[in-house]
Amino acid sequence: MIKRSRIVAFVIFIVVMGGLMGVMTKDVVSNIKLGLDLQGGFEVLYEVKEAKEGQVIDQKALASTAEALDRRINVLGVSEPVIQIEGENRIRVQLAGVEDQNEAREILSTEANLTFRDANDRILMDGADLAEGGAQQTFDENGSPSVSIKLKSADKFREVTQEIVNMGAPNNVLAIWLDFEEGEDSYQTEILKPNPKFVSAPTVREVFNQDTVSIVGNFTVAEAKSLSDILNAGALPVKLDEIYSNSVGAQFGEQALQKTVFAGLIGVAAVCLFMIFYYRLPGMISTITLTVYVFLVLTIFDLMNVVLTLPGVAALILGVGMAVDANIITAERIKEEIRVGKTIKSAFKAGNQNSLSTVTDANLTTLLAAAVLFYYGTSSVKGFATSLIIGILGSFITNVFLSRWLLGLFVNSGLLDKRPGWFGVKKGAIHDLKDNVDTLDLTTKFDQFDFVKNRKKFLTFFGTLLVIGIIILSVFKLNLSIDFTSGTRVDILTKESLTTEMVADEFEKIGTPTDDIVISGDERNTGVAQFNVALSQEEIANIKTHFQEEFGAEPSVSSVTPIVGKELAKNAVLGVLIASIGLIIFVSFRFEWRMAVSAVIALLYAAIIVIPVFSITRIQVDLTFIAALLTIVGYAINDTIVTFDRMRENMQKRRRIKTFEDIADIANTSLRQTLGRSINTVLMTTVTVISVMVFGSESLFPFAVALTVGLVVGTLTTIYIAIPLWVEFKHRELKQKGVINTYKEKKVISDEPQV
Repeated sequence: MIKRSRIVAFVIFIVVMGGLMGVMTKDVVSNIKLGLDLQGGFEVLYEVKEAKEGQVIDQKALASTAEALDRRINVLGVSEPVIQIEGENRIRVQLAGVEDQNEAREILSTEANLTFRDANDRILMDGADLAEGGAQQTFDENGSPSVSIKLKSADKFREVTQEIVNMGAPNNVLAIWLDFEEGEDSYQTEILKPNPKFVSAPTVREVFNQDTVSIVGNFTVAEAKSLSDILNAGALPVKLDEIYSNSVGAQFGEQALQKTVFAGLIGVAAVCLFMIFYYRLPGMISTITLTVYVFLVLTIFDLMNVVLTLPGVAALILGVGMAVDANIITAERIKEEIRVGKTIKSAFKAGNQNSLSTVTDANLTTLLAAAVLFYYGTSSVKGFATSLIIGILGSFITNVFLSRWLLGLFVNSGLLDKRPGWFGVKKGAIHDLKDNVDTLDLTTKFDQFDFVKNRKKFLTFFGTLLVIGIIILSVFKLNLSIDFTSGTRVDILTKESLTTEMVADEFEKIGTPTDDIVISGDERNTGVAQFNVALSQEEIANIKTHFQEEFGAEPSVSSVTPIVGKELAKNAVLGVLIASIGLIIFVSFRFEWRMAVSAVIALLYAAIIVIPVFSITRIQVDLTFIAALLTIVGYAINDTIVTFDRMRENMQKRRRIKTFEDIADIANTSLRQTLGRSINTVLMTTVTVISVMVFGSESLFPFAVALTVGLVVGTLTTIYIAIPLWVEFKHRELKQKGVINTYKEKKVISDEPQV
């Protein structure tokens, strides 16, 4: 009997959830905070050093500095700045949406030390005597711009003026000085004149009992406003050295967001169409849960005030491809249960039970790598890791629990009792339940392949390929970006076509020549220029101003010092190492150490082989490349975990492995049974990544290429490295027990239709 209430419940859920998403999506999306690479802005990493001898740079000093920087940012009017203390002596500041990035850099790091001195140059008052927020731009009696400051104590100013009056003429003057202090490679703008600057020296003929003083000088309105802002910002308790900076023009951010969102829509549409076509009803359910997944993740971003960066958007798109993994595993399991002759309801229940541990293990391995990526990543890489972690958790909730509940409504309604075709199973492929056929005995379309027989040839081939890759790497090296070599990168975006000569001439005009220029874009309107040294703040300011005037758009400029590049490389290696150790421990705990070692060797191969590919293609290796490698480390093991999980089932069925033939049979059977799922999963994930590579922002191209190569190779390494290595390890175990290798190829003979 068909229970229509289940179908009604399904329809009600679709209507309610659809309405909810329709009402809330616009607000959720508009509330999500965009990183500076999506809306333009400025990011700088400071190394905090002692301002005076003997000063201790501890967490208290860093916190005080962060507070001082926050006060300075308030002057800029930037909404929701990000100020993070990193490590023992660094502070990162991110100002998304800031309009005048030159002013932002100036306000952040410039010290304006105001001093009041007598005729003997003795300091009587300084900036510490100013009231908080007491400086403002005003005009004097002649209408000239000036700065009015309010002091904390009128009594102290009375005492100072009394002392000056007592000195008598011509020494009864109160000199006002402004000392501007910046980093070693800093610059002085027109607003900040060379230091120190003598402002004025008014004669004091009477005692003043007031708390307001005016600073007059040869100021413009802009100069007076800047000076009042700097004075209100207060003094920095330490010295700040800029070791990394990144400024993104608003047009770059807008273009990157539009292109990457479009790439995401293409990728999601391709995944949904494949799932519906190949898996029928379970595919339709997975499409619904994917939609809910995207909405849920965006809502979590909003609630957690996550700052969405360009790599974060890429992680969200990648998450869509990864999210269907659970649905594919479950759908394949249900199909197997239907094929052995079980009813639709029984097959649904058994398929869900058998796939849960596999799905859980696969998600945990990726989550482990994402956590390592978050810990060792910096800035945009942390944004990618954050999105990836939220995506993994969101996909587990929606594509395990929600999809099972929705599919269960259909199954338990009785509507599908005689319709195995809704699950992609042909009636001719279904056994009679009386035949007592187990899912592990089912034939597959891969039964003609013997993966174990040629295992040594496979291992030799992939080993040779690795050696060739190492030779290529040693000859061609890597085309490293400034993220690892240090230097400055300038990205130029125009409405007109560019040529290398045109861009080179513009840099020549402002005294910063370079011949490392690449023109790209469909209309050749994007130019990238690199300098092998980190340009000074003054040079960066000149570049931004010049190209803004010439082409109507402010370029994006990234500057990295050698210390940052070395740390990125070190953290990348350390991250891969720690992730590998963590995965060995996890897989050993869940399975056995032989599987763990085999799996990690295979995933490291998948990650390492990407490096020679970049070497020979000369694709530039940047910060996102590290994110790609660690993602490969986490994701490449998924396929191996699924195969090992099936091997564990097969071993439990045999209970004892007595011969090498048993080992070979377990390995071959498990691979054949999971290979279809492996191909579909990697296909779905790769489709989303290729979509980013083709349609997304140019800055994500290296990331997408690395991930595509790693995903494809990761699937191959499961078949041709992880499983053969496990077979060898198990074979040695049997040899130690005196078992002789009597394995011969086992041919499968069956009249059953191949599905």
